[in-house]
Amino acid sequence: MADILHTVLPAQAALGECPLWAEDEQALYWVDIEAPSLNRFDPASGENQRWSLPEHIGCVGRRRGGGFIAGLRSGLWLLDEAARPTHCIARPVADTSISRFNDGRVDPWGRFWAGTIHEPRDLPAAALFRVDAALECRRLAGEVKVSNGLAFSPDRRWAYHSDTPNHVIYRYPLDPDSGEITGPREVFHRFPVGHGRPDGAAVDVEGHYWSALYEGGRVVRLSPQGEIVAEYPVPARCPTMCAFGGPDLKTLYVTSARHGRPAEELEAYPESGNLFALGVAVAGQGEPQFIG
Repeated sequence: MADILHTVLPAQAALGECPLWAEDEQALYWVDIEAPSLNRFDPASGENQRWSLPEHIGCVGRRRGGGFIAGLRSGLWLLDEAARPTHCIARPVADTSISRFNDGRVDPWGRFWAGTIHEPRDLPAAALFRVDAALECRRLAGEVKVSNGLAFSPDRRWAYHSDTPNHVIYRYPLDPDSGEITGPREVFHRFPVGHGRPDGAAVDVEGHYWSALYEGGRVVRLSPQGEIVAEYPVPARCPTMCAFGGPDLKTLYVTSARHGRPAEELEAYPESGNLFALGVAVAGQGEPQFIG
């Protein structure tokens, strides 16, 4: 086992998610889905700025022209610099009482991918969508219960996508020029039941996929062939997503959750809900900005 990640922000978030490093600002954006809020953490000062949202926010990307694109409970929205929703791009979720947007990120071509969560988790009713520069929303895939783990290989040939309740990470082949999916998904890695479920993720410059294991208390690094090559303990049972940041992109940030967790678990893991970090040997990839 490797060094344990340590708290850099005692956020005590209900459901911390979607850490996003802004290289030009040297700051980390992240969301608390349940608060709901968008946050900006400054590692240099230790300060965290918080903007409240009117509804659940699952994921966010930075816009090249300023502001953000985000997946909210009601749909995909543009937000201004103060995280105020200004324009609804699409409302593709049929029943927002049991479904909302969850994990998402901007792809290497500047488009925003976002998946949904089917909250009853009894049917594979969640789906994956993409918004392009013209703000057109397209459904890309379905047949999952909880869309998670979106990430892209540095050679632009693979898009990764996990289904958390089913303990599986998939990947889709991509055309490296257009970014279009060129074939059916394949299983990248399947985890045994009872040892954590694949939540949010990031990919480093060597093409290794880093997955936060919800209820697994760790982040794992998988080779491009899908083999676990390293594990990083987290002082929370439910890490939710990881991101690379810092001046050299060699700081691994990890969000976590405490919402709905048993009292005995929170007693054993009092840092649940915090933002964690660890210096690592391999750099991550920079996060593109949305071109729309």
